Amino acid sequence: MDYAVISDVHGNIEALDAVLADISGRGGKPKRKILFLGDAVGYGPDPNACVAAIRGQVFRGVAGNHDWAVLGLTDITYFNPHARAAITWTDEILTAESRAFLEALPLVKRIERDGLFLVHGSPCEPEEWHYLLYFSEARLNFGHFKEGICLIGHSHLPFVMEQTPTGEITALRGQKDGLEAVRLKAGCRYIINAGSVGQPRDGDPRACYLLLSDEEARFVRIPYDIGATQRKMVEAGLPRPLADRLSKGL
Repeated sequence: MDYAVISDVHGNIEALDAVLADISGRGGKPKRKILFLGDAVGYGPDPNACVAAIRGQVFRGVAGNHDWAVLGLTDITYFNPHARAAITWTDEILTAESRAFLEALPLVKRIERDGLFLVHGSPCEPEEWHYLLYFSEARLNFGHFKEGICLIGHSHLPFVMEQTPTGEITALRGQKDGLEAVRLKAGCRYIINAGSVGQPRDGDPRACYLLLSDEEARFVRIPYDIGATQRKMVEAGLPRPLADRLSKGL
């Protein structure tokens, strides 16, 4: 098993290009397959470019709540005003080709060979876009997939939840070679949030993605031209707070 996992791109092509370049530039192995955990669009100024890049690079993927929102498949009244404005703007410029790709993305995806379950929000009621952040939510959701590893996005917060064979759940982070890494143990099950490529919210403004092998889950942070993305957002008339937050990783 050798995957790169990306999520929550949110129309940020500068961040996505930087991440894809880093993935392809890591030598020594055959080309990694890329998994996508949803939200190609929303917030950012380049939804069509991001969809095109994802469509050309991703091995398997699932839909996110912003993807469904721009298609009219989920209610946007619960979105905050800035997010709603970005969805409306995205809807006006999204091409038919981009829409067709987003419409084809499933809510969940299983890769049985590697024991992977892919979903944007949570295995429990994926169409409701629940956030999975706490031990109580993890305990519930471990019962809603049979695979060894569930990969999620949605909160933009990278983390690993480990469930031991006895049912104990712990949150894990580690450090290896300057990158956050967690060793995956035989017999344990995992919920792993891949973080966000296009709009990190853990205080680190660099783009985040995940490298996943049989042995470990490793978070990779990649700098990109945040200023270029911000300028395009302002020029497009997108809400200024959405641009400002990119510099802070919040």
